[in-house]
Amino acid sequence: MKRNIFLAFILLLAGIQEMQSQEKREFRGAWVQCVNGQFLGLGKDGMQQMLTRQLDEMNKDGVNAIIFQVRAECDALYASPYEPWSRFLTGQQGKAPQPYWDPLAWMVSECHKRGMELHAWINPYRAKTKTTNTLASNHIAIRKPGAVFAYDNQLILNPGQPENREYICKIASDIVRRYDVDGFHIDDYFYPYPAAGQAIPDDQEYALYGNGIKDRGDWRRYNVNLFMKQLCDSIHNVKPWVKFGVSPFGIYRNKSNSPAGSNTKGLQNYDDLYADVLLWVNNGWVDYCAPQLYWQIGHPAADYDELIRWWDSHAANRPLYIGEDVERTVKYADPQDANSHQLKAKRRLHREMRHVNGTVLWYAKSFCDNIGNYASAMRTGYWKYPALQPKMPFIDNKAPKKPKHVMPVWANGDYVLFWQAPKAKKWADEAVRYVVYRFDKGERINTEDPSKIVAITPDCHYKMPYADGRTRYTYVVTAVDRMSNESKTVKKKISL
Repeated sequence: MKRNIFLAFILLLAGIQEMQSQEKREFRGAWVQCVNGQFLGLGKDGMQQMLTRQLDEMNKDGVNAIIFQVRAECDALYASPYEPWSRFLTGQQGKAPQPYWDPLAWMVSECHKRGMELHAWINPYRAKTKTTNTLASNHIAIRKPGAVFAYDNQLILNPGQPENREYICKIASDIVRRYDVDGFHIDDYFYPYPAAGQAIPDDQEYALYGNGIKDRGDWRRYNVNLFMKQLCDSIHNVKPWVKFGVSPFGIYRNKSNSPAGSNTKGLQNYDDLYADVLLWVNNGWVDYCAPQLYWQIGHPAADYDELIRWWDSHAANRPLYIGEDVERTVKYADPQDANSHQLKAKRRLHREMRHVNGTVLWYAKSFCDNIGNYASAMRTGYWKYPALQPKMPFIDNKAPKKPKHVMPVWANGDYVLFWQAPKAKKWADEAVRYVVYRFDKGERINTEDPSKIVAITPDCHYKMPYADGRTRYTYVVTAVDRMSNESKTVKKKISL
């Protein structure tokens, strides 16, 4: 009996340690979508209230990056000079919000106030979703009908037309130039998902722009590859620090089609969507890759366990984040524990992978609704402590200078730690956030321990929890640049 109790205690302790074992650097993202209609009918105040609740909840639960959908069908949830306002914002495509406001600008500001990144998310080729019936007069499919083709009750910007590559890159450059976004994100929509009995109508483009490529599939991949390289260059030519990310469908190729493929039996990026994701990763045309592994462990055609291992083995040339479906994770039982859903098992797989640097949650509302206590588990365990973003040394690997003049000051009844931003000559030297650590008296200073982080903030001050002035601590402040390079430390002994 005593032995069984002891074993149970050891297992419980191991489980707690497993949940609280964290990396200091981890991308913790969430997709905030518009196409589910969650913003319709809310108006400015209602939408801001909803998003404020979601951002506050996600910030509390450890999320450090928001991927916000701003272009679903060649439209805009921002003030675009080229495309109409989205019907997913106002209910009617082309109708400006009343009272007027810019959701993207607002989201950038709100995320940055919370120390979170904001990545602007567009659907590059999709010009009309299946549920949209009326297009605005300034929509590209109305202005230039030949730029799109109809497929499965959608309209798609034809990837075979060079003008469409130019057009999408113009849209991207405009967003990056006018908004202080941290990242630019595209998802899994390239050539359309196959529909039974329908062919992609690109004979004319193939005849005009075939470039001597004999296989139609190779030519379509060539078109998308040209676009990805051009889009990457367009973004970085405007702002080199903006991170370009892609979240492709979760299967690259099945082993039945390629010996290097995964042991799966599903739709494929390479063969069906003409998206050669590994080429982009290996050539450095994206800054991060977040494959959508929305299936459960044990799925008969697309096993999560198989796929996370496959991506970890094949996509290591750029930071690798895993797209997770919150609802499916809590819907299915852990294969090793019928009384538990699959969150614990999936987090264990994350830790086993050498190259997985983070998570993107599909989708924010499900996470905020705490389905299956998913958010609670992240807040109290897996994401208990704050995390910095993974480094991207291929963009910039030089740390900023350390903060200046760190000192505690009484201000309006609060005991506040103030500092000044370090000097910066160029964007790569600029501090955009600061990390505040706290250590007990006599404790060894170890800034690699995330449990010692008390704040990651864009501000040059931090309010300390003053008690009676009898307890000694050492506070440490560092500066962090846009690529998450961290400066040397500044230490201050303080009594609280």
